[in-house]
Amino acid sequence: MSDINAKCKIRIIEGGPYLVSGNVPISEQIIIPKAGGYEFQEGRELPQSEAYALCRCGKSTNAPFCDGSHYNHNFRGKETASKNRYHERAERMEGPGVDLLDDGRCAFARFCHRRNGDAWELVEHSDAGNNREEAIRAACDCPSGRLTAVDMDGTEYENEYIPSIDIIQDPERRVSAGIFVKGHILIESADGTPYEVRNRVALCRCGESRNKPFCDAAHVAVQYLDSAVTKRGPSVKKK
Repeated sequence: MSDINAKCKIRIIEGGPYLVSGNVPISEQIIIPKAGGYEFQEGRELPQSEAYALCRCGKSTNAPFCDGSHYNHNFRGKETASKNRYHERAERMEGPGVDLLDDGRCAFARFCHRRNGDAWELVEHSDAGNNREEAIRAACDCPSGRLTAVDMDGTEYENEYIPSIDIIQDPERRVSAGIFVKGHILIESADGTPYEVRNRVALCRCGESRNKPFCDAAHVAVQYLDSAVTKRGPSVKKK
């Protein structure tokens, strides 16, 4: 881990927000359908700071930042996710051209869907056409870190990310989605113990996940919209 990564940290406060330290860049990213798949487009600019608190209860009027609403709404936010390592949780699907690890932590971002099928279908037929490359792309682009493409020699594919945080909006589903944490940022539980440091994970910010602190797509079921969307809607920068 680089010195930059070592300084970056997310500390979970019991019944409260995520405290982010280490000058981690933060941005809003919007899920946009494109050519049979999905991509991110930049949304509104967010203020940058060496340290900041992100809302975890879903009630802040200054989303994505905490405004103390967790007190008024008696938010508990008990962490329920396993601290077992990814390779202990993930199941392996073997394909003729590439394998797939899958730990089941779905944030419903849908980047696992490509023009010619989803990640599992592409792996199953990864000896045909460009399915192997598409399967790798589908796995690597999964914000939750659920999927990992593994080559026949054991190589695991990952996008290169600097430590950063993306606040996700999903206008296609008319919801505000989770927090995309990239680049091997340490996440510390409210009890002081760390979760496995990973290149990409998605954290819950609607307050309703059953796998806290991680996103489990509950924002879709509860139709969560953050205060930025309800006030003015996310802005999408045209390319």
